[in-house]
Amino acid sequence: MTTVAVQTQAQRKKSPLAGYLLRRGGTSLLLLLGVTIVTFLLTNLVPGDPVSAALGEGASQNPETREAFIKAHGLDQPLFVQYFIYMGNLLRGDLGTSLVTGQPVTADLAKAVPATIEIAICAIILSLAVSLVLGTLAAYRRGLVTDQVVRVVTLIGLSVPTFWLALVSFYFFFLNLGIAPGSGRISPSIIPPPRVTGLYTIDYLLNGDAVGWADAMAHLALPVMVLSLVTIGLLTRFIRTSVLEVLASDYVRAARAKGLPAMRVIVDYVLRGAALPVLTVVGVAFGALLSGTVLVESVFAWPGLGTYAYNSAANLDLPGIMGVGLVVGIIYLLINFIVDLLYGVLDPRVRIA
Repeated sequence: MTTVAVQTQAQRKKSPLAGYLLRRGGTSLLLLLGVTIVTFLLTNLVPGDPVSAALGEGASQNPETREAFIKAHGLDQPLFVQYFIYMGNLLRGDLGTSLVTGQPVTADLAKAVPATIEIAICAIILSLAVSLVLGTLAAYRRGLVTDQVVRVVTLIGLSVPTFWLALVSFYFFFLNLGIAPGSGRISPSIIPPPRVTGLYTIDYLLNGDAVGWADAMAHLALPVMVLSLVTIGLLTRFIRTSVLEVLASDYVRAARAKGLPAMRVIVDYVLRGAALPVLTVVGVAFGALLSGTVLVESVFAWPGLGTYAYNSAANLDLPGIMGVGLVVGIIYLLINFIVDLLYGVLDPRVRIA
């Protein structure tokens, strides 16, 4: 074996995490290419006439106008040629022009995505905090009244349709009691913050606007609670199961036999041992939250990705539909990549698997 080969092997052994990240990054790029293919094919196979939808009923009846539009957008080319045109435009950051707003899809998504990310992040943080407490408590009180109550509550959370809960919450807390803002991200009398991150709560804090921050938080509260209920049910059940498995392990029994304080056993041994399987479910739950925002955003008139997707689908706005599908796919891939990364950091065995 040559000296160079020995050095190369030694470098690989020194940085297993870097090799792990490269493998996961390469896999993510291949999956992203697959997302573009699936998104393009599914969108173009949707029944309907995108030319008529784009030109309108009057202009679409004119053969010359119709022919010019088809040639200008390459719709007379075979589907695989259209895909390469789409990819060429995509690499230049051009997702087309929305038929609904008349604006570039990229600009529309730049406004809608932060609104959805803000509501989804708040919902997953609230869900994880509540689920950790309920799931751990139910596991420690297995078979007792506390455990039964938690299981019933989580079952209700999983059974209630999100759309129905959003409508009931809107009627009860806004129309009936008047203790929650009606719709949108902020009140009409409040000026939006200068854009930094696109997340209103963060941007108001960065600009030191306490009134705007309080108004944005008030508008977030109700949709976040609605989105969180189902996620709390899912995460609590999984955390309970994971904690029960860890509690039965030898190292936890040894820690308890040594007389360590209960809180230290929970934090240092139980929750750390249950972190890996829970991490995967949190990633899946966050992706499900993004999907669930379509209905919730419609009820609360939240100007996010869900509302934009609904309007695009209702108006056969193919550029808008493909843009939303691509962004959601990228977010899913990013979440999975982060979860894989955390797996590699928390468990060294994963890096060399």
